[in-house]
Amino acid sequence: MVESKTAPTFVLVHGAWADGSSWRKVIEALEARGAKAVAAPLPLTSVSDDIRALDRRLARIEGPLVLVAHAYAGAVIPGSKNERVKGLVFVAALAPDEGETVGEVFGRGKPHPKAPQLAPDSDGFIWLPDSAFASAFAQNASPKEAALFAAVQRPIHGACLMEKAAKPLWKTLPSWYLLAEQDRMINPETQDFMAQRMKARIRRLDVDHTPIATAPEHVVELLLEAGQSISA
Repeated sequence: MVESKTAPTFVLVHGAWADGSSWRKVIEALEARGAKAVAAPLPLTSVSDDIRALDRRLARIEGPLVLVAHAYAGAVIPGSKNERVKGLVFVAALAPDEGETVGEVFGRGKPHPKAPQLAPDSDGFIWLPDSAFASAFAQNASPKEAALFAAVQRPIHGACLMEKAAKPLWKTLPSWYLLAEQDRMINPETQDFMAQRMKARIRRLDVDHTPIATAPEHVVELLLEAGQSISA
């Protein structure tokens, strides 16, 4: 039995069109503060596949866990079966309720005028146009950062958008939500709806869809707050 005073490990889970490197600045800042952090890789092939991949990574970590989701990963972290998960943090993330799909919550609000048009390829994978990284995914990033996001992007399969969610962990665990008010990918009003519904502790910030790269200090501040609350 892990004592509650044990500091948790932050497990950072990437969203669509990204990989674990999207969390680099957050990982470096957390480690500089003495916190433990790892990134969990997702195949982005279905929500169920992604939950299993997450739980495989969690099995390799000892002690209490705080799961942190960016964007699509908000549908993944509440499905973990690991009993050492003590809290959830959502960063501009999608959070379907039981019986809902990612596609339903993603399409709930009016899209931003600069939101990209998305369509699957012949294999069912959805790619983000390279130009969308600078215009919508992370408009506050430097041109160099936006180009790197485009170069390393990982497509998401359409199946991820259509799978109905099971009962999410946020119904029983403490949750935090960073609401990105400049988000051009997920409508901020949709974020507010989801965060209110899960009764999360909400932090509203004037940041873009990817503050894990463009405003990492704000993300780290929220994570440390969550970690301290759980360890208390």
